[in-house]
Amino acid sequence: MTSYLAQEVRLARRHEEILSQRSVLLQQMETYLGDKKTKKTWQTQAADAAHKRNAALLNDIEAAEKKLQERVYLLPHPDTVKLETLYWASVEESLPKWEQFLLGRAEAPIEIQKFTAEKSNLNESQMDYLHASHFFTILLH
Repeated sequence: MTSYLAQEVRLARRHEEILSQRSVLLQQMETYLGDKKTKKTWQTQAADAAHKRNAALLNDIEAAEKKLQERVYLLPHPDTVKLETLYWASVEESLPKWEQFLLGRAEAPIEIQKFTAEKSNLNESQMDYLHASHFFTILLH
């Protein structure tokens, strides 16, 4: 009987050890699952935030692309730019001739006097044509 009693005590201790190990393993498993759940929640939040950021960036890129496309249509034709450049170069070139006249210190340059003399002999439609051709002549010089 003593051997049964010793075996019973030994089995009871072993049972307590097993229950203790089980308790430790259950606690570790709960901690692991809690950490895993927290990590999954964090990853889900990070993925949602990244999705929102990406959507915002995509919207910004599309808006910038649209502005650039609209801007292309707003740019003047290269021939227009060339004519404008030539016009302003002509203006800068003829400015010294006009400066004294514009300041009221001298008479108009000879080109204008000649132009006004020619103009008096023309009818209205011819004058319109002359103004336009003179304008383009200035632009092309």
